[in-house]
Formats: sequence, C-alpha cells, structure tokens
Amino acid sequence: MADMSASASLATTYLVPLAKEVDENKVTPGVLGFIVFAVMALAVWGLMKSMSKQMRKVDFEEAPDDRADTPAKPAARP
Repeated sequence: MADMSASASLATTYLVPLAKEVDENKVTPGVLGFIVFAVMALAVWGLMKSMSKQMRKVDFEEAPDDRADTPAKPAARP
C-alpha cells in the first residue's frame, strides 16, 4: 500500500508541472481532427453527387390546373 502512495506522489510531482506547461491558446485539433473533417467532407461530396444524379433522372410534368380555367365563385354572404 505504501508503494501506491509513493508512486502517486511521484506522478503528481512530475505530471502537474507538465500540465501547467500546456498553453490553452496553442492547442490544435491535430491529425485526428483533420481526418474526421476530411471523411465528413468526402461523405457530403458523395451524397451531393448521388443526389444530383437522382435528380437528373426525375421527369416531372405538372398536370394542368383545372381550377385556373373556371371563374371563381363569389363568397356566400350571410
């Protein structure tokens, strides 16, 4: 049990000064952040390309509106 307390005190002695040396203004996302961003960008690009291809396949003609040819009925007044 004395061994664990000694190693804990050694760890705090050496690690606490290292933790204080990290400047919060200089922390960057690093390689992992770049990889995640690149994968998300590729996924969005692929989805947009697929959507564009699917939209080109759509052949949509709107049916003529029959109500536009008939005159509107006046509103009934009580």
